[in-house]
Amino acid sequence: MSPTFAAERLAELRPRLAAFLAESAGAKHARLDAITPITEGAIQENWLTEITFDGGAFDGLQVLVLRSDAPTGVAASHSRAREFALLRAAWDADVTVPEPLWLCEDEAVIGKPFFVMRRVEGVARGYEVVKDTGLGGDRAALAGRLGEELAKIHRIMPPRAELDFLELPEPDPARHAVTLYRKYLDAMGEPCPGLEWGLRWCELHAPPPGEITLVHQDFRSGNYMVDARGLVAVLDWEFCAWGDPMSDLGWFCAKCWRYSRPDLEAGGIAPREPFYRAYEQASGRKVDPDAVAFWEVMAHLRWAVVARQQGARTLAGGQPSLDLALTGRIYPPELEYEALKMTPPARWRAA
Repeated sequence: MSPTFAAERLAELRPRLAAFLAESAGAKHARLDAITPITEGAIQENWLTEITFDGGAFDGLQVLVLRSDAPTGVAASHSRAREFALLRAAWDADVTVPEPLWLCEDEAVIGKPFFVMRRVEGVARGYEVVKDTGLGGDRAALAGRLGEELAKIHRIMPPRAELDFLELPEPDPARHAVTLYRKYLDAMGEPCPGLEWGLRWCELHAPPPGEITLVHQDFRSGNYMVDARGLVAVLDWEFCAWGDPMSDLGWFCAKCWRYSRPDLEAGGIAPREPFYRAYEQASGRKVDPDAVAFWEVMAHLRWAVVARQQGARTLAGGQPSLDLALTGRIYPPELEYEALKMTPPARWRAA
């Protein structure tokens, strides 16, 4: 669905979507009052949906979020059905997430799969959360809360029947990440010597395999929502996998996600200490600084590859978007430069 979805197709889709929502909610019927795009999503499409239910547990006006596929995607992203299952697993594990309500895999309803979740109110834009200290409450406390939420995610461990679509855990997640993103880079067919340098460094400096848990793989400022008091929700579960829990800490602390506060190493909101301390207390697991440092380098390489994939989505003609084109053009050189600064020759060692 394009941004013109509401204007061009609402009349056609209203009866089918309303019927699906009514049946799912156990209502006599439902009236779709409004559906408008939420523009913050970088990969998938999110729609703010106002529905009035007649009867059932959701009786009355409800404001929900409908999440569906964008016209194009990136290689590592899960389908909406799988993301719904991951969101449900997180909800069941007491992670602070929007409540997942209903999944629809019948493309006859709106033309593609989607799921519906409760709306939560707050701000998620990473640059705004970092810059506006009136958001999120006390910043050290917010960092601690995020450490606790990450610990809850990492309590989800294989095997899990409801997550059997996830590939079996890799015995060596660090080296597997190098192999995977080298494959993505090679598929683009463009020379990227800075990224190749960084991937080779990671190949030689990979931490030894350890505990395997569910990892969010995009846990950062920009993918959680806050209000004036604190954390409201952890968002965007489409990249989850079995992996090294230290990878999520490295991603959160990577300089590329600190926005205007590179000095605040925990996501641009606080020093590392309150984030690490809360994570260790909640998880019972010691933070390995060397492993986190490796995953911070890998974070810059991974985001550079994903940014190139984002640019390719519009350059290939599948999804015209100035934002995607700029993502593919602006970010990769900055990320390559940062990765090179983090892996100077003095930090290399013999294989």
